[in-house]
Amino acid sequence: MAQKKTSEVDYSMQEKIMALYELQKIDSQIDEINKVKGELPLEVQDLEDEIEGLNTRIENINAEVEELNSLTKQRKREIDQAKIQITHYKEQQNNVRNNREFDAITKEIEYQELEIELAEKRLKEYAAAIKGKKTQLENAEAVVSDRGIDLAAKKSELDSIEAETADQVAALEAKAEKAKVKIDERLLTAYNRIRRSVRNGLAVVTVKRDACGGCYNRIPPQRQVDVRQGKKLIVCEYCGRILVADNEE
Repeated sequence: MAQKKTSEVDYSMQEKIMALYELQKIDSQIDEINKVKGELPLEVQDLEDEIEGLNTRIENINAEVEELNSLTKQRKREIDQAKIQITHYKEQQNNVRNNREFDAITKEIEYQELEIELAEKRLKEYAAAIKGKKTQLENAEAVVSDRGIDLAAKKSELDSIEAETADQVAALEAKAEKAKVKIDERLLTAYNRIRRSVRNGLAVVTVKRDACGGCYNRIPPQRQVDVRQGKKLIVCEYCGRILVADNEE
């Protein structure tokens, strides 16, 4: 007869609660190991985010410079076209039949000269803007370089710590997976939610000296009896942590 799968075993509530407590002890050990890393993971993440933001800024500046260069070429073409037009109009002035035609051509020449003047003004503005953008670009690139050096150093330090503790963490994670086999998804979800919401990561605590091992508030006698019996999940009414009996007591 085939052996019943572990995932199909119907564990008692007491077994599930004790498995949760075992998982908590394992996770606490992993937490202690991770404390060695200190703020390094957050610092690495912050630096990576900052560098990503700066690179996006650099891309945007380069796009703006490219647009200004494109506008510069366009204005220069307009100046060249206007100069050609002026030359053409001046040639026409030599063949006018009356003053009215001469005046009309003169106005066209003046218009083209104004167009040249306006385009040259725009060229100066573009040149000043490009200069400013290039300064911004140099500053951003310098910051990226500095942050890159910091990031490399912190990642190296973090990688070194993780390499030293990798075997220990892997062994603990394997033990944690074994403990999780006895715990249903609903309890695991609740456990992880509580762990995220409390500062020290303790979601499952023992009742010690009639008090919650998490917040140290007094637990009523009847609730203590319920905790010891382990027939149902009991949580601290003050901090929401899951309560288990202290075997030593």
